[in-house]
Amino acid sequence: MAMLFLFCLGGLTGVLSYLYLQTDIPDDLNDFATQQDNVYYWADGSEMARTGPVNRQEVPLKKVPEKVQWAVLAAENSSFYSDSGVSPSGVMRALTRMVTGGETQGGSTITQQYVKNAYLNQQQTFSRKLTEMFIAIKLDDKMSKEEILERYLNTSWFGRGTYGIQRASYAYYGKDVSELNPSEGAMLASLLKGAGTFDPAISAKNHRRAEERWKWVLDRMVDIGRLSKAERAKYTKFPEPKAPPKPEGLTGQVGYLVETARAYVSSHTEISDADFDLGGYQIHTTFEKSKVNELAKSVKTMRDSLDPKARKEDRYVRIGAASVTPDGRIAALYGGPGYLEQGFNDANASNVPAGTSFTPFVYAAALRDGVQLKRGGPRTPVSPTSVYDGNDKVAVRTPEGPYWDRSGQIVRGTNDGHRSFGQVTLRDAIVRSINTPMIQLGMDVGLDRVRKASIDAGLLPSSFGARVPAFSLGTATPSSIRMASAYGTFAAGGRHTPPYSVTGLTHRGERVALEKQPATRPFSPEVAAQVDDALHGAVRSGSAQAAAVVGSDVAGKAGTEQDNTSSWFVGYTKDMSTAVSVSRLDPKTQELLPLDGLGGSGATGSTGTPGATGTPGNSGTSGATGDDAGWGAGTPYALEIWTRYMKAVTSSS
Repeated sequence: MAMLFLFCLGGLTGVLSYLYLQTDIPDDLNDFATQQDNVYYWADGSEMARTGPVNRQEVPLKKVPEKVQWAVLAAENSSFYSDSGVSPSGVMRALTRMVTGGETQGGSTITQQYVKNAYLNQQQTFSRKLTEMFIAIKLDDKMSKEEILERYLNTSWFGRGTYGIQRASYAYYGKDVSELNPSEGAMLASLLKGAGTFDPAISAKNHRRAEERWKWVLDRMVDIGRLSKAERAKYTKFPEPKAPPKPEGLTGQVGYLVETARAYVSSHTEISDADFDLGGYQIHTTFEKSKVNELAKSVKTMRDSLDPKARKEDRYVRIGAASVTPDGRIAALYGGPGYLEQGFNDANASNVPAGTSFTPFVYAAALRDGVQLKRGGPRTPVSPTSVYDGNDKVAVRTPEGPYWDRSGQIVRGTNDGHRSFGQVTLRDAIVRSINTPMIQLGMDVGLDRVRKASIDAGLLPSSFGARVPAFSLGTATPSSIRMASAYGTFAAGGRHTPPYSVTGLTHRGERVALEKQPATRPFSPEVAAQVDDALHGAVRSGSAQAAAVVGSDVAGKAGTEQDNTSSWFVGYTKDMSTAVSVSRLDPKTQELLPLDGLGGSGATGSTGTPGATGTPGNSGTSGATGDDAGWGAGTPYALEIWTRYMKAVTSSS
């Protein structure tokens, strides 16, 4: 019998030795053990959203307080620093189960638990348990104890949707893991035995179990010499966790904000999409929660005045808006009725013509570069007091003579309502939003130079189409973000800082390099001041007087596209520039629809007929129209949104 026992034991030892040699540490970790969520923060540092399938954030072991580490070790594996990575008693139980049949049970070391988390599945089968032990022994020989503990703390399940002690610390106590005390650490350590059983918020029974387990962990820390009796005596009150946080999703405007910040990270770092999707990044954004909420509230008030069920003119309305500070920070944006409802971000749309809100860039180009009235002749300067013809149906001229379209017609500019204003200064043309001087001024400056000045101010090169006379009346299609940024250049004295949505990026607590485009000075302070003066004049006594209710520091310009398919208001104070666009987009054809009759107003908007675009096939003698006092139907809505929003954020600041 003794010989048979020894033979069996020897045979079993041989089999185990063979299996040990055949078991390798896997090269690849389980997806959930490596993939983390990315966390986005508001400008004030509070959490805005988390993205990714796993709510986990890695932290280095040194960031976890030593007594919190020992709370975990006391609860799960007090001999961790002296064992070989496996529990002898656990091995014996596994062998017993192998002989008697059935599944294995607990008794795992922290090393074994990490192996199970990182490399294997959660099934309690003998084969899985045996593989777990062999990998644990090899891992213990290959890695330091500190590295194993760090990985364990970063991959363990703590309940409330969290993997890892960092996210657990926020989920239960609303603070960084480095700020936990031993009592809070003991409560979190209790969860490792089963968060569904020990999360005190789930039920009264859970709460009793959690409190008992918490006491036991603290007492166990005293028993193993890792907490003095005097300090233990301090912790008599259960460290009640906060209520489970409501899930942070991408609903409402948050999805648009996350999308904008994500795109910025992609274009301003060398992080690949694949690496970013593995998670673990903390993205600190420029978005101010109060401003985002006020902007959404202002848009909702406007939308509530429409009746898309009763009026077809009120259907398919699209609104984009953004606020940018003089130093380039995107403080707020409105991308649509809700990210989950409409994924397309209207604040970053590039399909809405700027209309006559573009004319300040024509004015700025003229003040900076002067005009050329004769081909090959010298460029001569202009000033705010330079006089142009403000009459209706003025023929558009080039240095060689009249501008002819391809149908053989002389192109003529048209003012809104076909009004004539006689000889007007350039400043007055901006203040009163008179079209014909701006059309001719663009031709005199040179449309290439107008385009360059617009890009220098902050618009993207991709915004522009053909350089024809109507170019100066805003055929360009910039986003609300870019329009707000470009107007902000005038508010900043001619200095332009490209808009940005991310102030900082870290990964596992380490800062990641984030490229930031430098500021430029495309316009002299004198030119910027002259444009700024005209835009202030438009609010004080011109076409944008309704915006004056915000305050005496307001400058801005309304804009309507020539076919009345888009309307804008762009305005600023010394602290912030905001652009609002209103349009209607056919969901089938993706073509812009007229704003005529929006809100039951009966407004017809621009009154010209086609012809001033200079595009092939156009006919007629008029069509380059603007907004003046007879705005297009969408303009009052754009201005209403802007005014409500700016009044709210100005009074609260």
